[in-house]
Amino acid sequence: MENKKLASAQLEQALREKTREVDVLHRISDSISNTLDLEAVLRHIVEVVVEVTKADACLLYLLSDGRDELILRASKNPHPRLIGRITIGLGEGITGWVARERTRVVIPSNASEDPRFKFFNNLPEDRYQAFVSVPILAKKEVIGVINVQHKRSRRYREDELALLTTIANQVGGAIENARLYDQMRRKALQLETLSQVSETVASNRIIDDTLQLIVTMTAQMLGSKICSIMLLDEASGELRIAATQSLSEQYRRKPNLKAGQSISGHAVQERRPIIVPDVTKERDYMYPDLAVKEGLCSLLSVPMMMRDKAIGVINSYTSVPHNFTAEEVKLMQAIANQAAISIEHTTLLEKSFEMQEALAVRKLLDRAKGYLMRSQKLTEEEAFKLIQRQSMDLRKSMREIAEAILLAGDIQERAEKRGA
Repeated sequence: MENKKLASAQLEQALREKTREVDVLHRISDSISNTLDLEAVLRHIVEVVVEVTKADACLLYLLSDGRDELILRASKNPHPRLIGRITIGLGEGITGWVARERTRVVIPSNASEDPRFKFFNNLPEDRYQAFVSVPILAKKEVIGVINVQHKRSRRYREDELALLTTIANQVGGAIENARLYDQMRRKALQLETLSQVSETVASNRIIDDTLQLIVTMTAQMLGSKICSIMLLDEASGELRIAATQSLSEQYRRKPNLKAGQSISGHAVQERRPIIVPDVTKERDYMYPDLAVKEGLCSLLSVPMMMRDKAIGVINSYTSVPHNFTAEEVKLMQAIANQAAISIEHTTLLEKSFEMQEALAVRKLLDRAKGYLMRSQKLTEEEAFKLIQRQSMDLRKSMREIAEAILLAGDIQERAEKRGA
C-alpha cells in the first residue's frame, strides 16, 4: 500500500514538473513568436530563466559575428551598462569552455574555485556560490551560453537542469531568427543611408550642411556614439573637425590634430581604414581623458579619398567594444568617398565662380583703361598704373576703382551731351 502511495506521489510530482515545463515553454514560445526584436527576445529569456530557477543572477552571452568570442547581451542584476562591454574568448573561463565543448556545467558550491573560472572586476560572479552554465544551440551549432547563479550553495534538481537545457535549445532558433531579422533591417538601413548620402551629395547644398547630414545619417546607420568628419589643412598639416553629430561642446572644440600624431592622421597618411578596439587604451590616441568622459570605446577611422589623395577622414566611435566587420568598413569607405566627391564638387563650383569673377573684373579693368587712355591721353601701361595707385591709396579693390572711373566717365559724357 505504501509503495502504491509513493509511486502515486512520484507520478504526481513528475506530472507537476512536466506541466510546469510545458507551461514555461508555452510562455516562452508565445512571447518570442510575437516579436523579432533581438534585444526584447533576449531580455524575456533572461526573465523567464530567473523566474524558473529562482536565480540571483542570470547572464546570456552570444557568439560574435567572427565566432571567436562571447559577448554579454542580456542579464538580470549586473548593471545594464555592462551589456555589450563584457567579452569572453571561446574556451576562456567556464562560459567559454561550455561554448567550446557544447557541454553543460553544474557547480553546486564554491563556483569561483573551479580552475576554469575567470574573474571580472566589474561582474559580481565571484560572490556567487552555485553556478550553472548551459550552451544555446541553433541547428546543432552553439550560438551562445546561459549562466544561472545563486548566492548560496544549491543542489540543482535534475528536472531544473533538464528544463534549463530545454529552454536553451528552444530559444536558440528564436534568437537566430531575431538575429537574421536584425541583419536584414540593418542592411535595409545601410542601403537607404547610401541612397540618401548620394542624393545629398548631388543636391548642391552648402558644403557644411552636406557634411553635417552625412555624419548624422552615418551615425544612425552604424549606431555611433559619435561620428565626425575631419578635413586636412595641407598648409598646417593638421586635421580639423568639419562636422559632427555630437552635442558635446568639448568634443566639438577638440584641438586640431597633427596628421602624423593621431589615429586619424595615420589613416590619412597610410590611405587605409584603421580600427581601434578601445581608444582609452590606445597609445597613439591623443585625447584618452576626453574619450573616457564622453564614453567612447571602439573607433573606425576611414580616409576620404579624392582620386589617389586623402583629404580627410570620417570617424565612427562606439560606446561599447565593437568588432567592426569588413562590411561596415566597406560601407564607411563608400560614404567617405561620397563625402570627398561632395567636397570636390563644391571646390570646382567655387573655382568656376572665382574664374567668372576674375573674368568680369578683367573686363571692367579693360573698359576703365580704355576710358583713361581716351580721356587722359595715356598709354595702356600708364592707365593701369594709375588705377593700381588709386587702389592702393584709397584702399579699395581694383574692381571698385574701375567701376568708379567708368561711372565718372559716364556722368561726364552725359553732362557734355546736355551742354551741347
